Amino acid sequence: MLIDSHCHFDFEPFAQDPAHFLALAQQQGVEKLVVPAIGQRNWLQVTQLAAQFPDIYFALGLHPFFSAEHTDDALAQLELALGLQQDNRQCVAIGECGLDFAVADAMNEPLLQRQQQQRWLEGQLELANRHQLPVILHCRKAFPELMKLLRQNPPKQGGVYHAFSGSYQQARQLLDLGIRIGVGGTITYSRAHKTRTTMTKLPLAALMLETDSPDMPVAGFQGQPNRPERLCVILQCLAALRTESEREIARETSLTTAELFAIPL
Repeated sequence: MLIDSHCHFDFEPFAQDPAHFLALAQQQGVEKLVVPAIGQRNWLQVTQLAAQFPDIYFALGLHPFFSAEHTDDALAQLELALGLQQDNRQCVAIGECGLDFAVADAMNEPLLQRQQQQRWLEGQLELANRHQLPVILHCRKAFPELMKLLRQNPPKQGGVYHAFSGSYQQARQLLDLGIRIGVGGTITYSRAHKTRTTMTKLPLAALMLETDSPDMPVAGFQGQPNRPERLCVILQCLAALRTESEREIARETSLTTAELFAIPL
């Protein structure tokens, strides 16, 4: 059994017929999905999706890429939303949250935008500890700032750095704080030497598989929406890079994902 630890299953094309796309994934052994939110506009959608399908789990958070959409009271609204879900075992994390200075620099006030992102992340780290939830982290061009905030307010329930494409040294810093490493489509590209090498050095128990569907397409499917069943391609590639078998990698990454998100197997 495989778990897609990061999949935006409320986006198109899945939103048209989620039952169909979930069946396609499960036919390939991808039995469960974790669907992180991006902001207030889709908290309801991911909650309803999980209510419809028992094999779908969700997270609520404020994605830094969509900072322009978040309202001034977004953290207060997130705390209210988490309170409503406190007894819902399908609400498994806070996320997608983090820092995205690439998008901040594209805006008219990059300094203010960066500061606001950091305030939102700091607030979400506090909420994660208050609600005893792990975090799903996104980071672009802000690794030092991310690590500073994580060290100031370590996630007590751990977390995962989604779509990791950094160095071994960066990965070790995350692991020291109890943050797992999300392995996605990047490793399917032969040019991604740094990331592929890093994935050979890390302990298998630190890794979680993800597609980031419909984004982050795997090699051979460029220009197409990514889909959860293509987690198998990422598994095959990781097995080719490492010494363990596909079966062992599938088992260990699924156990790690289930443990982090308290998902029953």
